[in-house]
Amino acid sequence: MDVVTTVEELRAARSELAEPVGLVPTMGYLHEGHLSLVRRARAECAGVAVSIFVNPTQFGPSEDLEAYPRDLPRDLAMLRGEGTDLVWTPTAEVMYPEGYQTWVSVDELTRHLEGERRPGHFRGVTTVVAKLFNGVLPQKAYFGQKDAQQAAVILRMARDLSFPLEVVVCPTVREADGLAMSSRNTYLDREERQAATVLYRALSAGQEAFAAGERQGDRLRGLVAETIAQEPLAELQYVSCADTETLQELETIRDGALLSLGVFVGQTRLIDNFVLGGQDVRFNAQG
Repeated sequence: MDVVTTVEELRAARSELAEPVGLVPTMGYLHEGHLSLVRRARAECAGVAVSIFVNPTQFGPSEDLEAYPRDLPRDLAMLRGEGTDLVWTPTAEVMYPEGYQTWVSVDELTRHLEGERRPGHFRGVTTVVAKLFNGVLPQKAYFGQKDAQQAAVILRMARDLSFPLEVVVCPTVREADGLAMSSRNTYLDREERQAATVLYRALSAGQEAFAAGERQGDRLRGLVAETIAQEPLAELQYVSCADTETLQELETIRDGALLSLGVFVGQTRLIDNFVLGGQDVRFNAQG
């Protein structure tokens, strides 16, 4: 497994990879969710590349950039065990050299939900992902459904900028109690970790109501909000039931709508979602 830092090292190592190449972009501190993406890439591509970069431009001034968990030796051991061919670990100076002033923005899809609450976040995401695509030149790139808005934004960016690759969105991987796997779960103390399962319970309540025939968006959103309100340690930021591609809120819900939420559990902000009537509406240990 080649581990490289600079763009020059990346280009040299990339030229040796078998085609097609699958890329899994990460911010490190890997868990089973990340590894499921690597395995999917391994199954579909001859060459597998992973990037590890805690991207400062997608963190706001009051967010957890410095506290974000990091353990590169652990990550590399995990990736080696999965048969990864190439790992790119650029520094902030490599990605944003002195005088850097070029940004990639997707406008409409980033106005709501996460984008409304984290100004500038998605500009950082799309800029760094565009740079990862240009650096690695993959034929496929793999992202998780847990970050549903991010996936929608990257799909739109790849389409609008004519990147010659396929963006593959893979199902959310969950803990045994349904909590979506996330590096930020490590911030939760014991009581908060138990409380965090309310996100899965709330989404499940919405999905069950939809399966029983409920199609009014306000009622589904209200049901999810009521479930979150039952947990004293949880504070709801938003609940959305929106079109999966446009992320516009729906009055009448149909199969494939995205039911999503953002919740503070203690000081930790968590997000999760179900696609109603579709993929990831029930916990599956394999994602």
